[in-house]
Amino acid sequence: MIKSFFRRGVAPVAILLTLTVVAVAQSGATRPRRVDPSTIPAPPATARPTPAATQTRTPTNTPASSATGDTARAYTLLQQKQYEAAAREAHAAAAADPKNSEAWKIAGFAEFYLNQFKEAAADLQRALDLQRAAKEEDAPTVDALAQSLVRSDEFERALPLLAVATSRAGATPDATLLYYRGLAEYRTSKQADAERSFNAAVKADPKNSASLFYLGRLAYERNQTDAAIAALNRATLADPRFSEAWTLLTYAYLRRAAAAANVPAKADADYLNAVRSSDALLRVRSDEPALALSGQALVGAKQFPRAVTVLERASANPNAGGPTLYLLGVAYSRAKNFPKAIATFERAAAKTADDPNIYRELGYAYEVSKQYAKALAAYQKGAELLPDDEDFQQSLERVRPFAK
Repeated sequence: MIKSFFRRGVAPVAILLTLTVVAVAQSGATRPRRVDPSTIPAPPATARPTPAATQTRTPTNTPASSATGDTARAYTLLQQKQYEAAAREAHAAAAADPKNSEAWKIAGFAEFYLNQFKEAAADLQRALDLQRAAKEEDAPTVDALAQSLVRSDEFERALPLLAVATSRAGATPDATLLYYRGLAEYRTSKQADAERSFNAAVKADPKNSASLFYLGRLAYERNQTDAAIAALNRATLADPRFSEAWTLLTYAYLRRAAAAANVPAKADADYLNAVRSSDALLRVRSDEPALALSGQALVGAKQFPRAVTVLERASANPNAGGPTLYLLGVAYSRAKNFPKAIATFERAAAKTADDPNIYRELGYAYEVSKQYAKALAAYQKGAELLPDDEDFQQSLERVRPFAK
């Protein structure tokens, strides 16, 4: 039996939640409302992590040979893990005898192991059609075709095959196939069915990290944050290098912290939990999204010097995104380094000129630096973007007398 390892990343999307903080500004008036990064929704439904050991059964019952391609030799090459050679030999046999189902089957398996999933699905479908015509359908072909279709994002086509693969009478439940069924159901908006399949996969294999991840994701999408955190903690325990699970776990802690804003002790505990989970994420990967998420958790936990250090790494690239620069500006501002905050918010505004929160923070940084004319201009820009926002109107009234 041959094991394959597959994982796709998740692309996080940051949304900034407004919170109210009151203090005294340099102008002598009430400090303007501040915006803290607090919650992030679930990533878009493109992630497709897989269990650590995805197993595919090898073909059996191989015939002897054909005129220009040797099916038996192709099978031997497949067993020896010489997949490219096996695929060539099997295709030669299939070209000589297009009704040779074993040749198509071996070619499909070889392509599967080469991560050529679309080609594998096409050849395995040919094999299965020939098997069905001869009333000789076999389970390995069905299972491999189902997995190839999932890996090719053809979830509708995969589902009937996965239903067959996971409901054979007397068969031991296969966690991998149950996971694939759940993934296909999830990606075709059959959330209740997907949850059942993922739970069945976890029952068959309590350490099936990918199924645990999706159970956490389903709970997160239903705003069942406690359940999401429980499932995602299990996923990261089963696979400590599962970056998508650490990412979503951090999101979940940030969401729960924001929901507990009126209970500071609970909020603080979950911001610290978010910091710990984002630290674990950075041990797995340290790209801009991961660094920005870590910075966001650190800002929430009021660990501003650490947040600055992390976010400076994230924004060192000239192509750093506006949200990352915004977070760095917030960290500088909370650390009372207003010159750097101003420079960073200006850079963020050049990247995302339509984000009113940038102008709210930029205006405040100018205001406490007694640059009132610039503060007024920043607040005016924010008010143009959010004309009904009372905070911007109050900020304009407060700063205008000083902006000469």
